[in-house]
Amino acid sequence: MAAGDAPAGDDAFSARYYNQICFACGDRNPHGLHLKFRRDGEAAVVATFVPREVDQGFPGVLHGGILAALVDEAMAWSMWAADRALGVTAKMEMRYRKPVSPDGPLTVRGRVTRARGRRFEVEARLEDASGDVLVEASALFLRLPAEEEARMAVSIGWADADS
Repeated sequence: MAAGDAPAGDDAFSARYYNQICFACGDRNPHGLHLKFRRDGEAAVVATFVPREVDQGFPGVLHGGILAALVDEAMAWSMWAADRALGVTAKMEMRYRKPVSPDGPLTVRGRVTRARGRRFEVEARLEDASGDVLVEASALFLRLPAEEEARMAVSIGWADADS
């Protein structure tokens, strides 16, 4: 999937979600990752990422910060898939299992494992084309307080969003 293309199908999120400046998913950020998520079950999401040359740290290895951004974003989108919740990362733990090559597409998956009040426990993983897990993450996200969440949803164009 080319950068900027929204995934098709009933499980895809509306293209309106991407008309923002977000580094990880926003179409209006020329330097961003341009992730496009689709539902992968009730409280889970998945996206494909095609690395760019500029995403490397050492030659031939993707930068760890880019990898962290990928899984962080998947976990945030899983909150929206589960409960139309907008939140922020409170604590994240990463396990980099293998160096990640910039060659070929990667799949990032995120899911909510537990939600209680404003607290969402989430996890994500990054896989190569053969399904090998390259990065794992778990995190605690905090849902924005209701008034702030409503204001943020309006500011990014997600208020009264359809899916």
